Amino acid sequence: MAKTATDYFDDLRETRVWRSVFRSGTGSSTLHRSLAIQQNVFLHLFSTKVRRRMLSFSTTWYLGTLTLGTFFILVATGILLMLYYHPSVPQAYADTKDLQFVVSSGLFLRNLHRWSAHAMVFLVFAHMFKVFYRGAYRPPREFNWVIGIVLLLVTLLLSYTGYLLPWDQLAFWAITVGSNIASAVPVFGNKIHFLLLGGNLVNANALLRFYVLHCMILPLAAIFFIAIHFWRIRKDGGLYAHQSEPATLATQAAAKEAL
Repeated sequence: MAKTATDYFDDLRETRVWRSVFRSGTGSSTLHRSLAIQQNVFLHLFSTKVRRRMLSFSTTWYLGTLTLGTFFILVATGILLMLYYHPSVPQAYADTKDLQFVVSSGLFLRNLHRWSAHAMVFLVFAHMFKVFYRGAYRPPREFNWVIGIVLLLVTLLLSYTGYLLPWDQLAFWAITVGSNIASAVPVFGNKIHFLLLGGNLVNANALLRFYVLHCMILPLAAIFFIAIHFWRIRKDGGLYAHQSEPATLATQAAAKEAL
């Protein structure tokens, strides 16, 4: 009888190379499955067990996964865009025009980055609304809710700092308006304005500062908080399920005792 893809995969898992990378070995027991998660540098951030109903579309609408997917697209397209971009005046605008009219598939690459950024902002807001609606911010998940708010702010800052990089009229005046709004903050407004722009006007200093923030500092911050976010989901017992929460079980147990 011909071997199936599953048979070939099972044979691969029995090889010495596979066993040297994945020390947990093979098997479908609960122990082997737990070891496969706990001993993997990437998978150990996730729960060793997941309730089957939590994987259904109606539970989360996969908003968190979709948001993470758009972030990966932004990282990949952003790295490719950096190969054709110089954060200097007026070269930044010339590079943007070259991406649109000269570079092969440059317009597609730039638009994919732009629309993925818009989608990520929308998905983060939708994810936050869904979590709030389901009550997943309640104890013991308050800390992860705060991490989610931090990730929302980082996403908005990523979108805002990337707005200046094309160095066209729309970008220049959008950042001018935004920085002037920041300067209206009581007491610290002028300092925030100067910190954002590296001066009092939107110029080459502001472009370089926004480039470093957009391409280095904020993406690293996002990766750091995303890792904490997934780690806290694991430590809090997986995705939120009202029927299985400790407070719900305690209430049900108390009601049974009262009867």
